[in-house]
Amino acid sequence: MKVIIVGGVAGGATAAARIRRLDEQAEITVYERSGHVSYANCGLPYYVGGVIEDPEELTLQTPESFYSRFRIDMKVLHEVVSIDPGQKTVRVRDLKNGEEFDDGYDKLLLSPGARPVTAGIPGSDLDRVFTLRTVEDTFRIDEYIKDNRPKSAVIAGGGFIGLELAENLRELGMEVSIAQRPAQLMNPFDMDMASFLHAEVRRHGIDLVLGNNLAEVRENGGQMEVVLEDGTVLKTDMAVLAIGVAPDTALAESAGLELGIKGSIVVNDRMETSVKDIYAVGDAVQVKNFVTDEYALVSLAGPANKQGRIAADNICGRSSVYTGAQGSSVIKVFDLTAAATGLSEAAARRVGLDVDKVILSPMSHAGYYPGGSLMMLKVVFEKETYRLIGAQAVGRAGVDKRIDVIATALRAGMKATELKDLDLAYAPPYSSAKDPVNMAGFMIENISEGLLKQWYLEDVKRLPRDGSVTLLDARTPEEFAFAHIDGFRNIPVDELRDRLEEIPEGKPVYVLCESGVRSYIACRILTGHGYDAYNFAGGFRLYDTVVNERCLLETAEACGRNWRI
Repeated sequence: MKVIIVGGVAGGATAAARIRRLDEQAEITVYERSGHVSYANCGLPYYVGGVIEDPEELTLQTPESFYSRFRIDMKVLHEVVSIDPGQKTVRVRDLKNGEEFDDGYDKLLLSPGARPVTAGIPGSDLDRVFTLRTVEDTFRIDEYIKDNRPKSAVIAGGGFIGLELAENLRELGMEVSIAQRPAQLMNPFDMDMASFLHAEVRRHGIDLVLGNNLAEVRENGGQMEVVLEDGTVLKTDMAVLAIGVAPDTALAESAGLELGIKGSIVVNDRMETSVKDIYAVGDAVQVKNFVTDEYALVSLAGPANKQGRIAADNICGRSSVYTGAQGSSVIKVFDLTAAATGLSEAAARRVGLDVDKVILSPMSHAGYYPGGSLMMLKVVFEKETYRLIGAQAVGRAGVDKRIDVIATALRAGMKATELKDLDLAYAPPYSSAKDPVNMAGFMIENISEGLLKQWYLEDVKRLPRDGSVTLLDARTPEEFAFAHIDGFRNIPVDELRDRLEEIPEGKPVYVLCESGVRSYIACRILTGHGYDAYNFAGGFRLYDTVVNERCLLETAEACGRNWRI
């Protein structure tokens, strides 16, 4: 069997190695148009920042090591320019000398990846404008920085690559700005959770210019200028376009393969395309979203590697299927870690799901053990059914662990209420006896049993201040004096039973505290005395961060008394 693989990075390299492990006799050739194979895209920003010092660490394998171990012919700097499905041949161009030749296959696997979105942006071809997708891109940026010592950079786009690169350039001492059309960084997160990332990024001196699309990049008297649609001009020494990626499917389109959303390659759950004996994997294919069962694009290394393995199994006559992607991801943002799985609340509502959420801010490990830190955890679930939809977390420690647990529960089809039943490892340096994931489950169970009724951040402005409801802050007088929401009265939770006469009967009571714990206790006290009480999801800690972030997008004056950085 002769197998040709187009693309030798995540999915392609994984498939090649798997095919060899399954079939020692197969003839396997991989054509990769860049000069490197099996490299770690996710590590590229950290080489620019000097965190990864050895360029050889960026590549997990070389053509030579692949051949030595697997007898796979890895041909770098070779581009497949066309496919003839009828003749089962590919046309290959040797990029070193420009010569072209044909090669035949029994099975063909396409793993072309995605390309940076730069089309239509005037000035994107200037010498000091970069993208970051390949090892060559990384070396180009690194060489420019070492040779020219730029003092400033503008990064267009605040996704994974843009945010990681911004951090690394800032750590090099550069003045860094992130500009993008969306009003928040990191699309997998809801705005409330992204606000913590905004605060962290600004705390480290990065300027955020959000809600403003890139119009052009230009040279002006030796100075580079990034021009935004509203006319804002950002002067800089270099610019990186990290606006996003699009499936690189021109080759598939010219071969007559069926294309799907955003020009991606249509595949079935065996990673087979619409043309017999041609498979496709990775960033170029559309896959099923595990939560919604709708088609989606998921440009992440984990799914690409899994798909490569599945395609290899089927090429070799086995039977493997891809059950869908849920978009589990994690990112380091200076001192914070942010992770997510499944759908955000906003994404769930966009596809028509009727969802609810719990937001809590537990410690990363037992509070009495030194070194613990707070995290913010948000779990989204479907009303009525309590089906897990997704989760997000931000904090300084323990974040990835909690999201991985919830990702596993989601994959296993567990209900959100069943998070309380998970038997998770506990020791004071690592967790609490009631792990944050368990705590989320307890809260959701309380909702299902009518013990917890919530009100939310989006309700703050809608709550009447005319006396028809009672607005209660259950924190200490010191916390209340430092900052509070207008219209709320302060009765600390430990004084509540003795001051119930101050709370009018027959009116709903909306309660908050710093994290949601004391206010929940206050709600139970009030409920026990006949009041209709609602607890604020996320607590004042969430409100304060989000409101201050929104004010940063507007004006300081708009924040009034609660403005502070």
